Amino acid sequence: MKTRAITGFFFVLIMLSAVVFSAYSFSIFFVLLGVGSLIEFYKLIGLANKHMRSVEGVLLALSLFIPIALFNLGIASWEWIFLSVPCIAWIYIRELYRKSVQPFQHIAFTFFGLLYAVFPFILFFHMAFLFGSYAYCLPMGFLFLLWTNDTGAYLVGMKFGKHKLFERHSPKKTWEGFIGGLCLALFVGLVLAQYYSQLATWQWLGMAFLISTFGTLGDLTESMLKRSYQVKDSGTLLPGHGGLLDRFDGLLLAAPLVYIFLRFSLVF
Repeated sequence: MKTRAITGFFFVLIMLSAVVFSAYSFSIFFVLLGVGSLIEFYKLIGLANKHMRSVEGVLLALSLFIPIALFNLGIASWEWIFLSVPCIAWIYIRELYRKSVQPFQHIAFTFFGLLYAVFPFILFFHMAFLFGSYAYCLPMGFLFLLWTNDTGAYLVGMKFGKHKLFERHSPKKTWEGFIGGLCLALFVGLVLAQYYSQLATWQWLGMAFLISTFGTLGDLTESMLKRSYQVKDSGTLLPGHGGLLDRFDGLLLAAPLVYIFLRFSLVF
């Protein structure tokens, strides 16, 4: 428990510092986080698929994420993203020369890893630039809502939890915990609306609802993935917490939907 608390404290401190300090520190941190999550996913899948190749997937992730980051920072043109095209072609071509019984299974896992572990971080990154320039209140607010939902769900579930939410994939989650997490996230959404007027109150509440709902589903999805490969944690990078996917499972489903919600709500 002590190791978990120490790890959590320093990791949160580093992450919030990266978000608040500058657009550059935010970019570097979350590019590394997205790629690290992808590597972790490939290692997890590799437990059942010893022929999984991850180098091509990592290169493709970098060829997508880095140009997007540089474009948002105003350093490079968005056309640099076309560097990903040779990486995509190479994934297919390389498999032609490998003696593999199921080549398209390897190709599918390679691309799905990007969809599952990197694409959400790209949209989360984009969220910070929705106003045209870097606004740390959006990613920071997202993280606060995600953490308060998890905290509320845990505390209320431990105290009052009786009705299982999805016992097949996560025996400890309850409906009471889900409602507790949602209520706490909505409350924090109201507080954030008082300090960060870039979004209207209803937008902060909409974010809280989406993060609570789809963050929970993301947690269940990652639990399903781990149970499929009979592992307890997705990795060992964070002592006491497991891996990056364990810590950001809620973001993986919630971030794309929150981004879409904010994108359309800011337009209309």
